[in-house]
Formats: sequence, C-alpha cells, structure tokens
Amino acid sequence: MLIELLILIIALGVVYVAASVKVVKQYERGVVFRFGRLQELTRGPGLTTIVPVVDRMRKVNLQIVTMPVPAQEGITRDNVTVRVDAVVYFKVEDPARAIVNVEDYLFAMGQVAQTSLRSIIGKSDLDDLLSNRERLNQGLELMIDSPALGWGVHIDRVEIKDVSLPESMKRSIARQAEAERERRSRVISADGEFQASRKLADAAHVMADTPAALQLRLLETVVEVAAEKNSTLVLPFPVELLQFVDTAKRIGATGAAPSAEPAERVDASSAPSAESAELTGAEREAAELPAAEPAAAELPRQREGTAADGRRPHDAERSESDDESMLGIA
Repeated sequence: MLIELLILIIALGVVYVAASVKVVKQYERGVVFRFGRLQELTRGPGLTTIVPVVDRMRKVNLQIVTMPVPAQEGITRDNVTVRVDAVVYFKVEDPARAIVNVEDYLFAMGQVAQTSLRSIIGKSDLDDLLSNRERLNQGLELMIDSPALGWGVHIDRVEIKDVSLPESMKRSIARQAEAERERRSRVISADGEFQASRKLADAAHVMADTPAALQLRLLETVVEVAAEKNSTLVLPFPVELLQFVDTAKRIGATGAAPSAEPAERVDASSAPSAESAELTGAEREAAELPAAEPAAAELPRQREGTAADGRRPHDAERSESDDESMLGIA
C-alpha cells in the first residue's frame, strides 16, 4: 500500500513538473496570466516554470513578419483606375501589449495595411505610383505605423510591389513613350546633321586651298565603292573639266552678243515702218521728230569739219606742205 502511494505521488510529481515546466525559444517571449491577470514579468528564452491550472502562458513570436497585402483597386487623384499590391514587414516589440490591447494583431495589421493602401492610392497621381514609389512607401509606412504603436508592433518596412493598369492606359503610355523617343531621335539626328555640315564646310575650305585634296578624296571614295564587290560602275568625273565647260559657255555667250545686236536693231527699225500706215498724221510727225534731230545735229559738225574751199582741214594742211616744198625746190 505504501509503495502504491509512493508511486502515485511520484506520478503526480511528474505530471506537475511536466505541466509547470515550459520551454521558450530564443525568438519568443512568454506572457503569463495568473487567474486571468497579466503578470508584469515576461518569461525570456530558455526553461521556465509556471503554476499548473493557476497560470496560463502565451508565447509571442518576435521575428519580423512578412505580410503580403492583397491587391487593392482604387482611383488615383488624376482619375485613373489602378490595382496596387504591397508587402509589410513588421515585428512585435511589446508582447504584453500585443496580446492585451488587440485580439489578433496579425489580422489587425492586415486590415490596417489594406485600408492605408487604398488611402494612399486616392491621394497620389499615376506618375507618382509608377516613378516616385520611395516617397509613397514612406507615407504608407507612417499611415500603418500610427495605430500599430498602440499594439506594441513596430513597422519595419513597407513596399509597393506592383501597379496594374488597364490595357487602354498601357497603350496610351506606350504611345507617349514612343512619341518622346521619336522626338529625341529627331533632335539627335538634326544635331548630327548640323555638326556634319559644319565639318563639311571646314573640309570644303581646306580642299579649296589645296585642290589635290579633292582628288585624293575622290580616289578614296572609289576605293570604298570597289571594296564591296558590287556591280556598280563608278566613273570619276574631274571637277576641272566642269570648270572648263563652264568657262567655255561664258566665252561663247559673250562672243555671240554683238552679232545679235544688228538683227535686233533692224527689227526695231523695221517695226515703225510696218506700223506707220496705221498711225495718224500727228503721231507720225511725233515719231519722225526724234529721228530728224540727230541728223540736224550732225550738219554743224560736218560744216565745221569742212574748209571754206570745200576741203577738209587735213587736206588743206597737206596742200600747204606741198606748196612749201615746191617753193624750196625753185
């Protein structure tokens, strides 16, 4: 009987020890409730004991929790419908407050993250969601961290993962990007043409000073064309020959000008005779007056150039010299 009682006591002791001894892991903390009242002392990692039936211990994980936020659909400030999902990294700093102040801090954190994400979508523009995510992440972190401080939870980091756009908006953005790249390509091409034209102008000045450089450049062009092994036939045409042809044309044009003037004068003189039959008497006199005036102007000149004896001045001088020679001989 005594032995059975001893065995019973030993068995009860083993059960008591098994019920009272708890193991807390390194990343956990134990929160003890005695008769439903929170104990101020939080059990650290290692082996700890509680009073069975009297104490009840809950373990709280202190590791960083990665919580994905489901994609939330909202309308941005510039009236664009988008779907945005995010991820929240947080950890428990005060196990007692995380257990006492909120029923389920994991579920509460998920709901706060979703509502905060919707709010940040409505306050932002589409360009900010696509390009300025760092600032949005900070704003979202502040919005989630405000209620989490009272729950003993610290928000470590918040990241926006993806922004889903409608297909029409994607096409519009693609067209905008294509137009922008086309504008840049045209500007770069125009700049290249401008620089190339300046270099070609400098090269033209150098070749003008040294004509042999133009011939060398022509030969280099022929070599480049011949290296491709194509069926193109290249015939170099000297530039000097073009200059010679141009000079010959100019000389021919200046030599033919005098021969053409008499014909034009004849045509001009014959035109009034053909039309004189159609003119009135007054118009005919007005047309003949300019022609008569040069003739009248030439008469005094002829009279001045003729001597009193009907001979010209040089004829008179020649006769006087002949008379003097004859007197000398006599």
